[in-house]
Amino acid sequence: MRYFTKSLTHIALLFIYLPFTMIAATEINLSNKIIPESIKSETLKALSFYPELKDCEIEFVFKDNIKKSTMQAQPTFGSFFRNRKNRSYVIKISRKIQIDTEEMSIDDVPSEVMIGWLGHELGHVMDYRSRSNMGMLIFGAKYLFSKSHIQEVERSADTFAIKHGMGNYILKTKNFILDHADISETYKAKLRKLYMSPEEVMHMLEEYQ
Repeated sequence: MRYFTKSLTHIALLFIYLPFTMIAATEINLSNKIIPESIKSETLKALSFYPELKDCEIEFVFKDNIKKSTMQAQPTFGSFFRNRKNRSYVIKISRKIQIDTEEMSIDDVPSEVMIGWLGHELGHVMDYRSRSNMGMLIFGAKYLFSKSHIQEVERSADTFAIKHGMGNYILKTKNFILDHADISETYKAKLRKLYMSPEEVMHMLEEYQ
């Protein structure tokens, strides 16, 4: 009888906690996300830190070459002039990372580093969603002509990611790039100039813990 009662207790607890586990499993709305299968687990992990993007249409797509970048987030052309809450976005991912003597495939990037990279791009999406249509036009013009604006935007994306709990992933991504012997010094110099340093990320981590 004691074992029967114990089993009933376990079953009761299961019914109590099952709805919560189901909610956790369905927090990410996959009906409005297009994700390549090869990076699906990393993308879902990064998205899990941004519940605000649950109803946001986002497509993650591989490209053979993205000029001067490894990943790039932007509003889709067709949604650019929609209400900011109804815009859709595309996150382009280069298949190759710029290195000095040969090409490194994005498939060779460690999982946690990929999560951090995607988290940074989702930080851009959060930034864009806070801007009006006119604000986005001004943003685009400044991004083309102002290095200081690029720095502000990239640091803002890092800040969004860190405030959403992704600081450790952002740190792993930066260290991966800066410590990797084969990655181009030009690319590393760009990272140092425009993005938060690992030391700044660690400082923010301490601040938000």
